[in-house]
Amino acid sequence: MKQIYFRQHGGLMLFEEMRLRQGIAFKIFSEDELKRATNSFDEQQVIGRGGHGKVYKGVLKNDAEVAVKRCMIIDEQQKKEFGKEMLILSQINHRNIVKLLGCCLEVEVPILVYEYIPNGTLFHLFHGNLSCHISLATRLRIAHESAEALAYLHSCAHPPIIHGDVKSTNILLDSDYKAKVSDFGASILAPTDESQFVTFVQGTCGYLDPEYMQTCQLTDKSDVYSFGVVLLELLTRKKPFNLDGPEDDKSLAVRFISVSKKGRLEDILDNQIVSDENMGVLEEIAELANQCLEMSGVNRPSMKEISERLDRLRKAVQHPWAQQNAEEMESLLGESSVANSEMVNTAHFSIEKKAFKRIESGR
Repeated sequence: MKQIYFRQHGGLMLFEEMRLRQGIAFKIFSEDELKRATNSFDEQQVIGRGGHGKVYKGVLKNDAEVAVKRCMIIDEQQKKEFGKEMLILSQINHRNIVKLLGCCLEVEVPILVYEYIPNGTLFHLFHGNLSCHISLATRLRIAHESAEALAYLHSCAHPPIIHGDVKSTNILLDSDYKAKVSDFGASILAPTDESQFVTFVQGTCGYLDPEYMQTCQLTDKSDVYSFGVVLLELLTRKKPFNLDGPEDDKSLAVRFISVSKKGRLEDILDNQIVSDENMGVLEEIAELANQCLEMSGVNRPSMKEISERLDRLRKAVQHPWAQQNAEEMESLLGESSVANSEMVNTAHFSIEKKAFKRIESGR
């Protein structure tokens, strides 16, 4: 059975291509290796759950920590294309994208092995501890890094890759709290013809592109819409969908568009980042989010444009921050951190300290 599954998932083609292309840092794991790494897929090792499967923390024989994604289902078309897609995804190399290290093909549904990212998800950072202070500079940095990753997938990968499930739970934070876009469970290679329509809409409630729901055709602009919702989370610190809320308040996107049209943006912004000096930048981010949320995909900006605009805004907020009292900054930087929320602040201060020193030294 293992041999049958291996062939079904394109293992022979993948193995041959890896042999021909020396230097690909990608491994085909055995099921036994991954069982050992995860203590036989022990529930205690689960670090994430989603519509496509569970993610386990694992430790390989060489002591390397990995994230092992055990998918639940795969259709016949995916089986045929799996090996080819693994080869393409294995060559993605971007500082803000979680690295796919390998896969296991000798099982009914393939298992994916990614690098392990230690500091959880952007969703948990924003919604797990509401008392934790997250500055506008940090939010903009995370937004820009995530946008860069998606722009790379859309514009630089060959062939282009559509993520298909952009959301704050799929943006991980590494040891320095840098953003790493993850989970290509819903990803597809950019369609080359009209036969590549999806047979059923998949994604996450609150982030789903309304145009995709109508046409069943996933495009790069579907990712743009979902990223627009992530921008709303960064601005408001509210969840994208609230089942318990009143009818006109369930969707964060719908509510945000409504208050924007009425010119009452401050009603929905997170109080932690609202200040006179920030309002100009916040209004520009809000305008960018509104453009991402346009009903028609052709009216939305590309991820490359979004990344460039966020980069400019990020630089714009650095100067007011740099004028902070140096002694106070040193005091903040000197504090030790134990709790997760304190770690976030320390990471953000250490990043800002480097920038502060560069500005002081004239670089």
